[in-house]
Amino acid sequence: MDLPPESKMNSEGEGRPAPPTSLPLQGGPTQRKKLSAPRISLSLDQSEDDLGETPDDLDINVDDLDTPDEGDYLDYTDHEKDWEDLSAVSIREPYDPIPTYSAEEERQDGKLWRTVIIGEQEHRINMKIIEPYMKVISHGGYYGSGVNAIIVFAACFLPDSDREDYHEIMENLFLYVISTLELMVAEDYMILYLNGATPHRRMPGLGWLKKCYQMIDRRLRKNLKSFIILHPSWFIRTILAITKPFISAKFSSKIKYVNSLDELQELIPMDNIQIPECIIRLDRELMESAENSRVNSFLQGPEPPAAAGRAEPDVAGASSS
Repeated sequence: MDLPPESKMNSEGEGRPAPPTSLPLQGGPTQRKKLSAPRISLSLDQSEDDLGETPDDLDINVDDLDTPDEGDYLDYTDHEKDWEDLSAVSIREPYDPIPTYSAEEERQDGKLWRTVIIGEQEHRINMKIIEPYMKVISHGGYYGSGVNAIIVFAACFLPDSDREDYHEIMENLFLYVISTLELMVAEDYMILYLNGATPHRRMPGLGWLKKCYQMIDRRLRKNLKSFIILHPSWFIRTILAITKPFISAKFSSKIKYVNSLDELQELIPMDNIQIPECIIRLDRELMESAENSRVNSFLQGPEPPAAAGRAEPDVAGASSS
């Protein structure tokens, strides 16, 4: 009668010592740990009878297998950590700490740039670079009935043309002027151009003025009722004469020249217009100079009539005769 496989295996293994079922955990510090291993069959025969059997000459003595003790394991782990630490130190690059950023600084930094829409296009203005020149345009109150605004443009606040960043400043300042003009104007308006006390190096170029005129919205062109130039110089008169062929005759008819603040006061209300001190000083000097010229003319008296000069040949002819 054939025995089941389990019985057969038990009968064949009666003469062998039973494998340990646990590890001896007590003993001296140098005692090795013993691990049990499963029975290994290296037979190439796949028959049912030999399944699970192992030839005697290929038996492995589990007792002869050594495993690392606890001290060796811990020592190996420590060396591995040391190697990782050394490699991490060699690869890690130095870095600067991230500076702290307060809420107030973040709020101020948000004001450095302004996004505007001009001509259905989005533009960004560097407000930091034009901060010293933002007084170039201001609101001068209203005139007449309604909300007819007076826009004051002071050329004396423009940057010097010899600056290295002059073109960058003027580009951002141009966007600021155009966008501010659109915000200030609701209905009809006039522009007061303060030309006096402005050196030649601060005068805006012809291309910049032409670009401003071209970028102004059609509504702003139509609602502009007057363009007053205070203390006009030969330079600004020349520029306007050159640009006259490029602008409409209707716009040219809106240009008015005013030579003094007294004359300006007769045209528009001056209560809310902030006139720079340099222009007030220039206006005073021009008035004093004009007054001195009138006094000198009065003291010199009238010039001799031209008829007396034509009578001299007759007198000379009479004496010769």
